[in-house]
Amino acid sequence: MDLAELQVFLAVATERSFSRAATRLHRTQPAVSQAIKRLEEELDERLFDRSSKDGRLTEAGEILLDYAQRLTRLKDEAEGAVRELQDLRRGRVLIGANEGAVHVLLPVIQRFRRDHPLAQVEVRRVPARQMAREVLSRSLDFGVLTFPPRERGLQSLALAEDELVMLISPAHPLAGRPRITMEELGRQTVIAHNEASPARERVLRLYEQRHTSINIQIGLPSLDGIKRAVEMGLGVALLPQRCARTEIARGQLAAVKVPQLRLPRQVRLVYRRAGEMSHAATAFLDAARAAAG
Repeated sequence: MDLAELQVFLAVATERSFSRAATRLHRTQPAVSQAIKRLEEELDERLFDRSSKDGRLTEAGEILLDYAQRLTRLKDEAEGAVRELQDLRRGRVLIGANEGAVHVLLPVIQRFRRDHPLAQVEVRRVPARQMAREVLSRSLDFGVLTFPPRERGLQSLALAEDELVMLISPAHPLAGRPRITMEELGRQTVIAHNEASPARERVLRLYEQRHTSINIQIGLPSLDGIKRAVEMGLGVALLPQRCARTEIARGQLAAVKVPQLRLPRQVRLVYRRAGEMSHAATAFLDAARAAAG
């Protein structure tokens, strides 16, 4: 059943006249009559009582009228929804990141939401080893990594630079030191994230290469939990400095450099090299470029 023919039927049913419907639709009366005839032949039912002068609907016509109105409303809603996507009055951006990367993303999200307050942003916790696959399969619009992606189908944008520092309570005896050695850090009670990560593996490998150890005594499932434990004096933590900037500025935590363990890195926004992007994802990438610039 052709939607255009249904709209002709709806016009005739509303106007109660083939000639008035033709005028409203800017078509000839024979063209309107032919559209109705095709509908009637397809349904094998008369839709209008030709003996009446007021374009009265038959029983089949009354049934079709209800569906024609609903289908027309759906068409209008569909067109409106697509226009809203184009205008970013709706739409969603899906991003994969770990906890530490969220702090780098927040300024980009702030810029994007300032310009497009009705678009949604959802950041999902995704391990680094899965990120490329999720972005390439279109499960995510973007991923955040601390290394350039190897996959040919991906490209990346550097958002910010970061490095690992030892976070300690301001009351800790080492709080006044500008830097310490990795051996000194290793002798502290260390609080670490209990989820594996490339950064953690690199740190452990460096300790193995130096034939020394790091005293990880407490494992916690979140960065906020780790920072709070450090504030309470339960131990120290080796974390990206960016994720504790607020607490350092407020004097809740102190940062001490460990030169051998700095592991400077660029935090990168990763996205597909080819293929269509949604309007929302395109706008988010524009916001990321502006923030990085």
